[in-house]
Amino acid sequence: MLHHKKIVVVLPAFNAARTLERTYREIPFDIVDDVILVDDASQDETLAIAHRLGIRHVVVHDRNKGYGGNQKTCYRRALELDADIVIMLHPDYQYTPKLIPAMASLIAQNIYPVVLGSRILGRGAIKGGMPRYKYFFNRVLTLLQNILMGQKLSEYHTGYRAFAGRVLAGIGLQNNSDDFVFDNELLAQICMQGYEIAEITCPTAYFPEASSIRLKASIRYGLGVLRVAAGYRLHKWGLRHSRLFHRPNEAYPAISTVPRPAAAPIWDGHR
Repeated sequence: MLHHKKIVVVLPAFNAARTLERTYREIPFDIVDDVILVDDASQDETLAIAHRLGIRHVVVHDRNKGYGGNQKTCYRRALELDADIVIMLHPDYQYTPKLIPAMASLIAQNIYPVVLGSRILGRGAIKGGMPRYKYFFNRVLTLLQNILMGQKLSEYHTGYRAFAGRVLAGIGLQNNSDDFVFDNELLAQICMQGYEIAEITCPTAYFPEASSIRLKASIRYGLGVLRVAAGYRLHKWGLRHSRLFHRPNEAYPAISTVPRPAAAPIWDGHR
């Protein structure tokens, strides 16, 4: 705990066998109380490695539900565990777990309810190997989003995020997409409710094992991002009502974790 706040790290995993252990080993367990891994029907040894590492809370999707669908399960389970602070960390090691104490501290001390690890503040993105075309479109989309949503964020597209549990509990996450645009819908919901968002500089690493969406999916994502931002502005002006901004009227249904096997499979580092 940190300032008597329970901290839960969620790992939305899909084919993360090559990087999961490295990510997990760097989580600061002196303050982190629980770790949840949601395996989105991976085709590699992700689940076996999760069991070998002793991750207590493992949820397995029987079919691939998408990046947003994975996060929905992550946050449901974290709220079931009464998390005061929920930190989403990608298990592909693109973001360093060493920033967890800094991000959690801002929430634990009631300074900010939401914290983003920004690759754009400073020179972390380009230095870490972000392709320049991705950097360019990140900046263009962020500019348009800031204009439409009246914010001043350095980026909306980071996958490293920390939330006060009360923030997630008061948002209609079930209304969001199961695709990559989920991240932007969630930020739009947070902004609509008036929560302040902090950002901290976050180094990032691009390498073959790190996850990345393909060109077609990237285009669909970009269009989806603009749709969310435009929908936010229209809803704010009262010109078009969006169910995205409905608050939840009932608790999430309970979900079960997968028990650890008596003899968990051992991954020897070879595929």
